Amino acid sequence: MSWIDGSYKDKKVMSIGTVKELTGLSERQIRYYEERKLIFPERSKTGIRKYSFIDIELLVMISNKIEEGVWTNEIKKELKYRDQQPLTNKEIRNSMLKGQLNVQFNV
Repeated sequence: MSWIDGSYKDKKVMSIGTVKELTGLSERQIRYYEERKLIFPERSKTGIRKYSFIDIELLVMISNKIEEGVWTNEIKKELKYRDQQPLTNKEIRNSMLKGQLNVQFNV
């Protein structure tokens, strides 16, 4: 059995404070995106929100789209559509290249 069962990116282990630091978003913005049903953090037994790395990537994407003037209901539609469509090889390749460029140039 591998030390990684599934992806570490899926594990909801980060608090909202950590998410704030990693994304630059305020707690209010993060909670607003949750209210708009754009992200879905888990709750601990004591009610603390827990986020994953995938949630962080999604929050950054949502924030960028809002800065571009896209409305939250449009983002929600896009996310729903994206979840229903498998990624193409080109999309996977582009995502990998973008990640490599971000690491190389500290973007």
